[in-house]
Amino acid sequence: MTMRAAAAFTVLAALAVAGSATCDDRPADEPAAYRNENYRAPTPGSLRGARVISTADAQALWRAATAAFVDVMPHIPRPANLPAGTLWREKPRLNIPGSIWLPDTGYGELAAATEGYLRAGLEQVTGGDHAKILVIYCLRDCWMSWNAAKRAVSWGYTGVAWYPEGTDGWQEAGLPLVEGKPAPRPSE
Repeated sequence: MTMRAAAAFTVLAALAVAGSATCDDRPADEPAAYRNENYRAPTPGSLRGARVISTADAQALWRAATAAFVDVMPHIPRPANLPAGTLWREKPRLNIPGSIWLPDTGYGELAAATEGYLRAGLEQVTGGDHAKILVIYCLRDCWMSWNAAKRAVSWGYTGVAWYPEGTDGWQEAGLPLVEGKPAPRPSE
């Protein structure tokens, strides 16, 4: 067994012991449906079918390099109706190194094309292995990562690890962030 595989196995074993326990500082009520409004609000401490992981857990998985990290933070594109010559500065998105950024895939309701984009992105990063660990994140107190992780569970992914602290917790721990670029959509 390689050192990376051993480290990932150790993290998985710790996560299995922890189960889907709630975090003490989060509301305990987990809704049955996807969140469709007020996406920036306190999130539940659990997600049925997924593991809720801390920054230390996410860091261990990242260092083991055996998990796929999926950022679902929305992306604000250049408005189509800007007058010619208007200066547009896109706000950069910093994400965890090695992540795939699948923007706009954490809304409660997804258009068919956006749902297809998320499905294709998850298939790409897992190589079709639905047991591969998927660390899904956004920002702290952001329901988009919860929604996306819940959706992955509903599609039969069994290694879903929801990281509710997201890049806020990662940055506060002094861990590296890199500027991300959205994964191309099929129409691009």
